[in-house]
Amino acid sequence: MEGRMMTFPENFLWGGAVSANQCEGAYNEDGKGLSVQDVLPHGLRGERTEGPTADNLKLEAIDFYHSYEEDIRLFAEMGFKVFRTSIAWSRIFPEGDEETPNEKGLEFYDRLFDECLKYGIEPLVTISHYETPLGLAEKYDGWRSRKLIGFFERYCRTIFTRYKDKVKYWLTFNEINSLLHAPFMSGGIKTPAEQLTEQDLYQAMHHELVASAMAVKLGHELMPGAKIGCMILGITVYPLTPDPDDIIATMEKDRETLLFADIHARGTYPKYLLNYFKAHGIEIRMEPEDQKILKNTVDFISFSYYSSVCATTHTELGEPTGGNLSKGYKNPYLKATAWGWQIDPKGLRYTLNRLYDRYQLPLFIVENGIGAEDQLVTLENGEKTVLDDYRIDYLRQHLIQVREAICDGVEIMGYTSWGCIDLVSASTAEMRKRYGYIYVDRNDDGTGSLKRYRKKSFWWYRDVIAGNGASL
Repeated sequence: MEGRMMTFPENFLWGGAVSANQCEGAYNEDGKGLSVQDVLPHGLRGERTEGPTADNLKLEAIDFYHSYEEDIRLFAEMGFKVFRTSIAWSRIFPEGDEETPNEKGLEFYDRLFDECLKYGIEPLVTISHYETPLGLAEKYDGWRSRKLIGFFERYCRTIFTRYKDKVKYWLTFNEINSLLHAPFMSGGIKTPAEQLTEQDLYQAMHHELVASAMAVKLGHELMPGAKIGCMILGITVYPLTPDPDDIIATMEKDRETLLFADIHARGTYPKYLLNYFKAHGIEIRMEPEDQKILKNTVDFISFSYYSSVCATTHTELGEPTGGNLSKGYKNPYLKATAWGWQIDPKGLRYTLNRLYDRYQLPLFIVENGIGAEDQLVTLENGEKTVLDDYRIDYLRQHLIQVREAICDGVEIMGYTSWGCIDLVSASTAEMRKRYGYIYVDRNDDGTGSLKRYRKKSFWWYRDVIAGNGASL
C-alpha cells in the first residue's frame, strides 16, 4: 500500500439505500394506488395475486411511512452524507395515467426530503424502483406499451418541478437490465413471462431506455445543477476455465449487462446488439425522434454489486449458482452467503475499473450488502442488539476494494449499502433475510413491535464514516 491513498476523497458520499416498496408500507393511505409490488406477496420468484393479500409483508413493511423521522435520525447518528430511496410512482399518480398528481403523496416526499436535509443528508432518489403502478400493468401491459413513455414523462416533470430545490441526485430506473429477466416486477408487464418473445422484451426495453433518456433531458432543463444517472444490475462474470470458448462466453454474458450502460453512456445502440437483433429477427419499432432522445446521456453510472459468477461452455465442470438475476456457475475460490450468493470483494474493484475504463464517467455504488438471519440478543447492560460481525467483515472487505479502485484512478462518487435498515426482501419477500445496520422487530409471519435496535455494525459504520474510511 506504500504510496497509495489510505482514505477516501473528502467529498465522498457515504450512506445507505432502501426502496419505497420494501420499507414504506401504508400501501393504501393518503390516496396511494396499488403497484405491482402489492400483488407480489412472495417476491421475485412468486406468483402474482389478483389483489393485496394478508401474507404480503410489503403492505406494512417496516412502516417507514410513519416512522421516517426516527429512521432518518438514526441515519444521521451514523453520519450519513446521502440516503438513497425511491418515490413510489403510485403515491403520485395512483393509476399511473392520471392528468393530475395526488397532492398528499407529493407532501409525504416533501416531508421526507426536508427531514434528510435537516441533518445535512442529500437525498439520492430513484424514480422507478420496481414500483410500476398496477393500473399501468392492467391497462397497458406495462412497458410493452409506448404510452408509458408519456406517463413517465408527466411523472418526472411533476417530481422534478416539485423537488428541484431538495434533490440533486437522481436515478432513472433501478437495475434497468432486470426487465429482460423479471418483466412483471421490473416492467409492469402483465403478460406471463413464458408467453413473451425476445421481440416483446427488447421492445419494452427500448421504451424504458427512451423514457430514461427523456428523463435526463427533462431533468437537465428543469434542474440545471442536478446529476442524473442510470442504475444497472452489476453482474461480474469470470471465465470458469482459460479455454478460449469460455472467454467468449464471458464476453457474451457481460454484454447482456453492458448494453444498458452502453446506451445510457454513449447515446446509441451498440453494434453488437444491432447484429444480435438482425441474427434473431428482432426489429425494434422506433419513432423518428428516438435516436435523438437517446443522445441525452447520463451524468454518472450507478450499479448494484453483491456477487460474481462464472461463465463456461464446460457445463459438466460447473455448478450452477447466482443471486436474484445473476445466473452462472460457482467460482471454486469463493465462499457464499446462506442464500448462495458468492462473496467476492475483489470483484467489486475489478468491476469499478472495468466500468470506468469503458465509460470514463463517475461511478456510484448504490447497492452492496449481505443478507443474513440476524439474532437479536440482550447485552449485560440490558441493551438489545445484533452481534453481526459477519456483516462488518463483508462490508469492510468490499470497502477496502473500493478504496483500492480509487487508488487505481477510478472516480467514485459514493457508496450506499443495501438496505441500511432491515426491510422486506425483494427476492423472497421475507423479513428474515436482513441487511441493515438497524434491526426492525418484525417477523415473516407479520408479528413484531416494529421497534428499532442498533446493531453492532451501526457503530462500526458510524466510525468508518467519521474517519472517511481511515478505520478500514
